[in-house]
Amino acid sequence: MSHPILTDAQAKMKKAVDYTLHEFSSIHTGKATPAMVEGVMVEAYGSMTPLKQCAAISTPDARLIQIQPWDTTLTKSILKGIQEANLGFNPIPDGKVIRIPLPEMSRERRQEFVKTAHRLAEEGRVHVRNVRRDALETAKKAKLPEDESKRLDKDVQVITDAAIKSIGDHLAHKEKDLLTV
Repeated sequence: MSHPILTDAQAKMKKAVDYTLHEFSSIHTGKATPAMVEGVMVEAYGSMTPLKQCAAISTPDARLIQIQPWDTTLTKSILKGIQEANLGFNPIPDGKVIRIPLPEMSRERRQEFVKTAHRLAEEGRVHVRNVRRDALETAKKAKLPEDESKRLDKDVQVITDAAIKSIGDHLAHKEKDLLTV
């Protein structure tokens, strides 16, 4: 039976890994993905709204993001939002859609993104290790029988290793994506 301390630690580590992977998805590899722009804030009907809530975002090919506003009166504010987000994109209005051609990425730019990915991965690993530390401290305070305590410590280490390995695997994959021209 899984111990509540272990279950809690596992859930928190999963959150840390998921968050890290989500952060990875915002680093673009030169291939167009909707994630690159869906968080851009756009002024719609008097309030700031994420782009994904006021337009359909697609990637017809690897070098193009296409945005189709659900309400064409929002086109101007979508263009403005993308430019103000400072993503280095140049949106082009084209009838009912907005096209964003992606620039070729230089080697330096790719290296910069690799560094960012490494930093995000390290932050994720630190978070996982903090969860491990908290779980072990909670276990110590719980004054469990020695054999149960040792087993719990070992189990916490197993899930920690798995979470850190997961981040490492995803980092390696992201790095490969970034350096593949």
